[in-house]
Amino acid sequence: MKKDVIFVLTDGFADWESVFLSSLLMNGGFEGGEVKYNVKTLAFTKEPIVSFGGFTYLPDYDTLPVDYAALILIGGLSWKSEKVKWVTKLIADALQKDILIGAICDASLFLAMNGYLNNIKHTSNSLNDLKKYAPDYTGERNYIEKQVIRDGKIVTANGTAYLEFAKEVLTYLEVGSIESNEKFYHFYKYGQYSI
Repeated sequence: MKKDVIFVLTDGFADWESVFLSSLLMNGGFEGGEVKYNVKTLAFTKEPIVSFGGFTYLPDYDTLPVDYAALILIGGLSWKSEKVKWVTKLIADALQKDILIGAICDASLFLAMNGYLNNIKHTSNSLNDLKKYAPDYTGERNYIEKQVIRDGKIVTANGTAYLEFAKEVLTYLEVGSIESNEKFYHFYKYGQYSI
């Protein structure tokens, strides 16, 4: 039975940060293959959510299912506001169940703002952002200036790393082979033709 990969939708979420990962999950990877997961969306409400790009999405869930494979926090405009504090309950559930959490762009900042990055290796949009917006952040010694970092069950990425983020999550979830995930990455990162 396929498990769900849950994509958390917040007002103004950055749609482009999720589409490579979600489409490859839905199609068994870059070269096709066994489809192991369902892609599902979750928001605070089942009412429509409008993305940064102006698309309207109707969430599948407004509460977490009991069983799921990963929790994906997509960057966007809301992560610095109190309106998304409800996501900490989702994170606590995933941590308690030892489930993969992926956070890209300002969603990684949200993890720092709530103390989840203090003791693990991580990245984000910048160390300055973490210091500025996360007053209780003490993880500077664990900050790494890379596009994506996975430490245990937490994947963090900066906002320009949607391809690297997708590749890291796909590899962890064993969607496609390592070679296939590298092909996907190189194809979309560098294009079909050299300049």
